[in-house]
Amino acid sequence: MTYFDNAATTFPKPEEVYRFMDSFYRECGVNVGRGQHKLASKAAALVADTRKKILELNHCPNRVVVFTPSATEALNVILNSDINKGKTNIYLSPFEHNAVMRVINHLQKKYDISIHTLAFDKTALSYDLEQIEQQFNDAKPDVMVVSHASNVCGILAPVTKLCALAKAHGSITIIDMCQTMGLVDTNLNNENIDYAVFAAHKTLYGSMGLGGFICDKLAKLEPLLYGGTGFDSGNLDLPDTIPKRYEVGTPNLPAIAGLNAALKWMNDIGIDTIHKKEQANRRRLLEVLAKFDNIKTIFLTQGDNQAIGVVSCVFDGYSSDNIGQVLSDHDIAVRTGLHCAPNAHRYMGTFPAGTVRFSVGYFNTYSDFEQLDKALSYIHENV
Repeated sequence: MTYFDNAATTFPKPEEVYRFMDSFYRECGVNVGRGQHKLASKAAALVADTRKKILELNHCPNRVVVFTPSATEALNVILNSDINKGKTNIYLSPFEHNAVMRVINHLQKKYDISIHTLAFDKTALSYDLEQIEQQFNDAKPDVMVVSHASNVCGILAPVTKLCALAKAHGSITIIDMCQTMGLVDTNLNNENIDYAVFAAHKTLYGSMGLGGFICDKLAKLEPLLYGGTGFDSGNLDLPDTIPKRYEVGTPNLPAIAGLNAALKWMNDIGIDTIHKKEQANRRRLLEVLAKFDNIKTIFLTQGDNQAIGVVSCVFDGYSSDNIGQVLSDHDIAVRTGLHCAPNAHRYMGTFPAGTVRFSVGYFNTYSDFEQLDKALSYIHENV
């Protein structure tokens, strides 16, 4: 199968990830914080080292990493805590995933929430910072959530500038880095950025079942879940310290082992090398797509540094699901439909039909694009 669905989960993973997950789980498949024996200590050391590697990757050694079973749960923890019962102005990008939108929709039924969309220039395909500053002056932001890169069209947000503007008005700032952490080098040693959310199985090249967020050591969030932490077990209240307060139950140690191995691999290769390889593959993808007059790309930026390797298309006369099935019959994996981001499609004018989404990764090869070219030629001539 030729794989162009890396925005859903990168595949394949580095060989080091497979090997280390298997060996570590065989040699140390025990719980963390539930014993003082050598195996438990080894497991705890792995978790601590993985946190350290994530912070080093993002240039923020003085911050803290909280692990959750998914980025969706991480966003739930943050948003359920930071939306108060008073009137709250929430600013969102036009491209937010349902991991944000469904949480906001749920909270809006309970609290007095006003939702504002950050100004975006559809002609320049970039955020309008002057207009956003005016928006903030007109309605003070209390919370801002921005996807660093859209999972539908790949457009990058200038998160450092946006967070600086919002923080000047006292806003809580949250960036969703599920499509960028490990790909786009970002300095999170920045007091304007309160929370950065990640998913291990995407651009971090780890396994599924693990996400989390980076925040300040003094962050105050309400727990989403309550239970055992393996720490201070005689106290029925949760620990006050981060990350223990938000990591109840048994951690996904195999996934943490996989992320640890992926971070080592990433450090050896270099994040810039990974980014350059993906951008080269994005250019190859666009060259192939441009050959066919029955394909229209949506919100296509021109500069390499304006977007990641995610490209959405529509095919003349056919639904995205129809095209997805034909491509699958030709052993091409893509994603079709709304990609869990219906508001992005409403904004781009592709709702409700959605798009065919191609997303490249580090491991795509020249032969993948040859195979795609053949499949698209078949569609152009026969479908």
